[in-house]
Amino acid sequence: MFHNDVLRRIRYALAINDTAAISIFKLVDYDMDIGYLHSIMKKEDEEGYLPCRDKILALFLDGLIIKNRGKQEGQAPKILGPKERLSNNEILRKIRIAMSYKDEDMINVLLLADFRIGKSELSALFRKPDHRNYKAAGDQVVRNLLQGMVIKYRQNIKPRSSSQNAFASKSKAVKKPQKTATKTSNKYKVVNKPSDSVWGKG
Repeated sequence: MFHNDVLRRIRYALAINDTAAISIFKLVDYDMDIGYLHSIMKKEDEEGYLPCRDKILALFLDGLIIKNRGKQEGQAPKILGPKERLSNNEILRKIRIAMSYKDEDMINVLLLADFRIGKSELSALFRKPDHRNYKAAGDQVVRNLLQGMVIKYRQNIKPRSSSQNAFASKSKAVKKPQKTATKTSNKYKVVNKPSDSVWGKG
């Protein structure tokens, strides 16, 4: 999964506007250029597109952790080198920490995207690579977690499966939709603009 897609979906799920995104980068002492930010937010077929480097996505997720959880004294975020890569497992781990997700939270968010995973299988994704029960996370897990976050935090998106409506209605972060969304060719069509979030206007 392209890092551009991960960054774009996280920003959409949490309604993080440009100003908020730049402030998140500042939390890890990185001065994000607005022009570069716009370029890595583009899709591959759009003019001006630039790939989002592993280092940039890692910095953003570390900044999101500090924004949500606070900065831990004596523990500076690790800056990835030019040849170092950010794995799907690391992306999941950083999202989990930033959002304070427990096992059941992760399972329920994935369930909103109609993706089922057991606790033992989920735990394997967060093992150290040299652990015998470690399992590499595929793009599908990351993609569905991000889709579940969109459904959970954006009030105008419905769960993919009607069986998930009960969880969505009980979630504190999901407000009663003012308008509905229609599904066409497995993609959701946004009908109304979501309300502003703590991050600012979307």
